[in-house]
Amino acid sequence: MLGLVKKIFGDANEREVKRLLKTVDQINGLESSIAQLSDDQLRAKTEEFRARIAKGESLDDILPEAFAVVREASKRVLNMRHFDVQLIGGMVLHQGKIAEMRTGEGKTLVGTLAVYLNALQGEGVHVVTVNDYLAQRDSALMGQIYSFLGMTVGCNLHGLTHEEKRAAYACDITYGTNNEFGFDYLRDNMVLYKEQMVQRPLHYSIIDEVDSILVDEARTPLIISGQAQKSTELYYAADRLVSRLTDTEDFTVDIKMRSIALTEAGVTKVERAFNIDNLYSHENVTLNHHVNQALRARFIMKRDVDYVVQEGEVVIVDEFTGRLMAGRRYSEGLHQAIEAKEQLEVQNESMTLATITFQNYFRMYQKLAGMTGTAKTEEEEFKRIYGLEVVQVPTNRPNIRHDIPDVVYKSENGKYRAVVEEIVRRHATGQPVLVGTVSIENSERISEMLKKKGVSHQVLNAKYHAEEAAIISNAGQHGTVTIATNMAGRGTDILLGSGVSEIGGLHIMGTERHESRRIDNQLRGRAGRQGDPGSSQFYLSMEDELMRRFGADNIMGMMERLGFDEDSPIESRLISRAIESAQKRVEGSNFDTRRIVLQYDDVINLQRERIYGDRRAILNSDNIREIVTGMIKSVINRAVDSYCSDSDVPEDWDMDALVAYAHQHFLPEDRVSKDDLWGKEKEELVEYLVDAVEKLYDEREESIGIDTMREFEKVVVLRAVDSKWMDHIDSMDHLRQGIHLRAYGGNDPLREYQFEGHNMFLAMIERIEEEITMYVMKAQVQSPPKREAVAEGQAVDAKAEAGPKKPRTRDANAVGRNDPCPCGSGKKYKSCHGRID
Repeated sequence: MLGLVKKIFGDANEREVKRLLKTVDQINGLESSIAQLSDDQLRAKTEEFRARIAKGESLDDILPEAFAVVREASKRVLNMRHFDVQLIGGMVLHQGKIAEMRTGEGKTLVGTLAVYLNALQGEGVHVVTVNDYLAQRDSALMGQIYSFLGMTVGCNLHGLTHEEKRAAYACDITYGTNNEFGFDYLRDNMVLYKEQMVQRPLHYSIIDEVDSILVDEARTPLIISGQAQKSTELYYAADRLVSRLTDTEDFTVDIKMRSIALTEAGVTKVERAFNIDNLYSHENVTLNHHVNQALRARFIMKRDVDYVVQEGEVVIVDEFTGRLMAGRRYSEGLHQAIEAKEQLEVQNESMTLATITFQNYFRMYQKLAGMTGTAKTEEEEFKRIYGLEVVQVPTNRPNIRHDIPDVVYKSENGKYRAVVEEIVRRHATGQPVLVGTVSIENSERISEMLKKKGVSHQVLNAKYHAEEAAIISNAGQHGTVTIATNMAGRGTDILLGSGVSEIGGLHIMGTERHESRRIDNQLRGRAGRQGDPGSSQFYLSMEDELMRRFGADNIMGMMERLGFDEDSPIESRLISRAIESAQKRVEGSNFDTRRIVLQYDDVINLQRERIYGDRRAILNSDNIREIVTGMIKSVINRAVDSYCSDSDVPEDWDMDALVAYAHQHFLPEDRVSKDDLWGKEKEELVEYLVDAVEKLYDEREESIGIDTMREFEKVVVLRAVDSKWMDHIDSMDHLRQGIHLRAYGGNDPLREYQFEGHNMFLAMIERIEEEITMYVMKAQVQSPPKREAVAEGQAVDAKAEAGPKKPRTRDANAVGRNDPCPCGSGKKYKSCHGRID
């Protein structure tokens, strides 16, 4: 039926490409006239375009001429001329869509068209890459075009000073990584002075490798964390204990869900070791948490796969790119548990000060676009979450890469022997080979095997990323063998050496299927660029993690019955379907994870926008007295409502309590008495107290000086907002980790989280207003008052939050009576271990 519809109406993607080709003809028609301009005349076009925009012309109006100018500048500066299909890609990006372009089609050059056009508005364009290396490379290379045309280019890297970041963001075009842009946004909303903010309003962003950033990395939020001073000895004690526990007897591991749990026998051993009666009693909540994290650290988190140890520190390995993530830490004490496992110094645990998901950060841009080689399979997610459509841009030349069917081996040993033998065979012919692995551990395993065979090769993984550019640039040369983790599949272009085309081009060998088909396709795409010859093949085993997680037992049994040995490969449609089914299931699971992360973050995102918006208004305002007095009026209204209930007759109103509250929070004792308030209606009570506050406010302002009072107001407001907001984030995090227990009572955890989160937010606003009221009206004022940060934060990693977890634990004394009981029963604490008999 779909085929018939396409025949009658045509494919939507094809129709869009044909429509854009009409504009391509316009651009091509301008090429000869633009080519006749001198360098100065070409550069002057930028100011001409800006003037035309100021007079009312739209970007669409000047697009053909602007694209023609960029193409000519690129020819003169880089000796690169945009192909027609690249012009199509540039238009797709300008429209705020995703351009899907095959590897080697020159996406970096495509971006210059839309970047230049949108930078003409003067509001800043952000070009987002997956790592600092690519940001530096692209800003330096493509920056030559922008500079030639009179635009400024900045590169926002990790470790820059405040002044350097501010300068980078002030440029017409700013390159950087998704993490750095996101963290700068969070930091900007923690500053004490408006001059400390580095970002401008988020105008237009182009994301390179958009599927990696908006899909793969969207499962984990960005977090800025501050240190919490806690004893570290318990981490060592928990690790010493779990190191003596036995798999299956004392604990069980769920490979599929990456979770671990103690058995009854294991619980008994823990209780005996720590001399306690019940591990799940509320007195032992902290100990239970430490034991669980020690189990995860020792039996789930793998060295040289999930992390590496460098210079006495645990450094996280990004699961998607294979890169080291220096300065990032797992949350909830997992990082400390790994440090204890590796016998390193345990750093202090941290608390969350600010957090945001990539979804909610990038949705704040006025216009968003992206480019990648693999996006169509995730089109629904891009559309639903980001409102981004995907357009497949045709290749400049036909793709002639030969994708050889997968081969499957019974064991990993058999698979790796076959991989090495194939490398040796192809290396003997001089054909370059790129071997893709999913972990550092596997790349080094193959490297050792090749050394024994005497095959010269290069290893490219997160341990040697500083040498990445040199290694990758040689990967297509005659006789080169390169072993790489997933990082080699992103943002790098491999050119074929002399004579390589005649012997088959670059050959890609995948040693394991990734859980995402897109990443497999990225690896394949390293070969066959721009019509070059090339080939690819995956080598798999029934012991690969993906197969073990998703039903390899049945296939393994079949192989046993048919008498397959370790070195006998099999090719079967059944196996291929099983692999594809496993990948689809993992992709579906990951989409659900991202969707759930976003649904929960949407709750706090509304709150975050309110707090950050109010905070920026305070920083940008010279006089916030009206804001402060508005808060005081709210406090007074609530106090009057509380002590003078509408359900009571005026004679029963608690005037003594109202007067005491006024004395405590906003008025001295000589300003109001019970007699002053007696006989008044509620509205009159509010008006009387507000008038008294206004008079006192005027007196305080006159006594300490207007300028001092204005600064004192900001000091008080910023400190109250920051401290209460950080506490609120932590409370919401605790609520989030335990909310799934509500499902046992038949309640929807998300709706419960929305309802309770809203009430917690309203309660926080009340606490903020009350604290500000008391300090502004009662505190002794220093001259001059100084703004101080509530806490110093640093960027941390939240990947530990992916996958199922136990409820996040806190100190036993902090468990509220209406909170879920930490024992996991699903009951409220007061009805379980907190019951008072």
